[in-house]
Amino acid sequence: MKEKRWIIREDYDLENVEKLAASLGVDRIIATLLIERGVTTFEEARRFFRPGLDQIHDPFLMKGMRQAIERINEAIERRQRIMVYGDYDVDGTSAVALVYSYLKELDHNIDFYIPDREREGYGISYQGIDYAHETGVSLMIALDCGIKANEQVAYAKERGIDFIIGDHHLPGDEVPDAVAVLDPKQTDCPYPYKELSGCGIGFKIVEAHLEQRLGVRLCDMPEQLDAQRRQRQEELKLRLLKYLDLVAVSIASDIVPIMGENRVLAFFGLRVLNTKPRAGIEAILKYGHVDRRKADSGEQSEPADKSKTGYFEKELTISDLVFLVGPRINAAGRIRSAFDSVRLMLTDDPNIARRLAEDINQYNLERKELDTDATEEAKRRIDNDPFYAGRQSLVLFDEGWHRGVVGIVASRIVEAYNKPTIVFTRGSDNLITGSARSVKEFDVHEALERCADLLEHFGGHKSAAGVSLRQENMRAFVDRFERLVRESIGPEEVVPEIEVDAEIGFSQITSKFLRILKQFAPFGPENNVPVFVTRELVDTGNCRIVGTNHIKFNAIPIMERSSSYPCIAFQQGEALADMRAGNHFDLCYQLEENYWRGRTEIQLNVKDIKFVE
Repeated sequence: MKEKRWIIREDYDLENVEKLAASLGVDRIIATLLIERGVTTFEEARRFFRPGLDQIHDPFLMKGMRQAIERINEAIERRQRIMVYGDYDVDGTSAVALVYSYLKELDHNIDFYIPDREREGYGISYQGIDYAHETGVSLMIALDCGIKANEQVAYAKERGIDFIIGDHHLPGDEVPDAVAVLDPKQTDCPYPYKELSGCGIGFKIVEAHLEQRLGVRLCDMPEQLDAQRRQRQEELKLRLLKYLDLVAVSIASDIVPIMGENRVLAFFGLRVLNTKPRAGIEAILKYGHVDRRKADSGEQSEPADKSKTGYFEKELTISDLVFLVGPRINAAGRIRSAFDSVRLMLTDDPNIARRLAEDINQYNLERKELDTDATEEAKRRIDNDPFYAGRQSLVLFDEGWHRGVVGIVASRIVEAYNKPTIVFTRGSDNLITGSARSVKEFDVHEALERCADLLEHFGGHKSAAGVSLRQENMRAFVDRFERLVRESIGPEEVVPEIEVDAEIGFSQITSKFLRILKQFAPFGPENNVPVFVTRELVDTGNCRIVGTNHIKFNAIPIMERSSSYPCIAFQQGEALADMRAGNHFDLCYQLEENYWRGRTEIQLNVKDIKFVE
């Protein structure tokens, strides 16, 4: 088994744990989990466990929002043509669908545009601006891109087109000369929450515009409003709720933190998805073999006709959006055209939704084949080419790899080798273009900034970025990137680590503990499913291989033989012999509910096993 380091979190004060546990009437483990997530008081815990739309921030706190709303109003009043422009990934296409669908209710003189990944590349393209100019567009609203598009915005201005930029990526030294630049990551932006998705920025534009139209704000205290304004505030909530399914999909797929405002938006977005999802999302879920159920139905078991349909019912989670919905929506932009993704999210016709979902699912199958082939080839090179031996970073290039899958391949390589990775292929304009993915300890965006003189374009986040350069600069870039990684990461840090929330005994897994634990959802970055360690266990004697290389077994404490739990350990079949030999072990795991044949049981999803010598 591949060695992993277990890092048990201790970034909290025991006195604060005891105080919070007493004020909430919960055990120390629950209090510890809350404090690890920045929840330190009774009031913060109340807001954490009871999300409300009143907890999201005033959109007009965002720098540039008033100017953006004024320019949108001007365009609508003067019957100017508006184009909503977005990136081709899930975040960008969902943002375009959200803002376009809202504006379309106000004015039919609206268009949307998604750049072609192969011909135009990432971000605002000159081709997109030319198309806008040819079709009489006066205002372009760019979402999930544009924060570094200084030259493109100037080009558009020369052609009489104004820009509103709505982005969440890190700005450069100068922002574009647009009518408004909405990006909480600007150093002088007072907006309190900095981690919105690109679709989240689009949602704030819609929220601000609706608040202005209705003359009431979400953040207004209801008790301070008269009856008429309270009614308008309820109308505002209802009208905003219908967009939150798209925001939830973007939050899950763009892997932004699920704490603070994002957690509230994801909470209500999941509620919409589980009660009344839009036709496109419902159609695409069928290809993930999920039949959504109403959140308030109380149904927990399999449908009787599962054997006929192949579907299973479950309440959708962030994980389902990450693995079932996001990749399919992404596949259209990777393989064919992201316009199909936007159309899927816009349609309310079930028949159109089914046809689009079928096409998109086919694109996803093609994408899987492409990324599997490229990943296998990349691993062969890393394992067999002496160049990669002992390197702390992995940079690979192949002209034959599809541009649409290099980001996925980079992620797969990071999972396998735990090293910062960049996967390149041939791009447009005779450039080499690629995607970078990083490990926890290394800020890949900062590293690219320190290589800027060798690059043509780059942008992204601490953990993921896009980059392009000229072929003649490749060797110098590879050498400098390796040096920057070596300066930041020691050889011992290449060993994958698992961050453990707490060490517990099986006796602490009570019904109350599990009930409270479920209320930590929705889970995601900065609020991951808690990881626990329990020591001194043994298999009860029924360990077996399931699937390709997974093992199922029952773990029981050596000292207290009364309680045991079923366990599933994915891709850890090499532990079978030690299990069957009766060797003692420690487990690192997450608690989950397993639905099977009408029954629900607690199961341990095992992340790692350490046998005790």
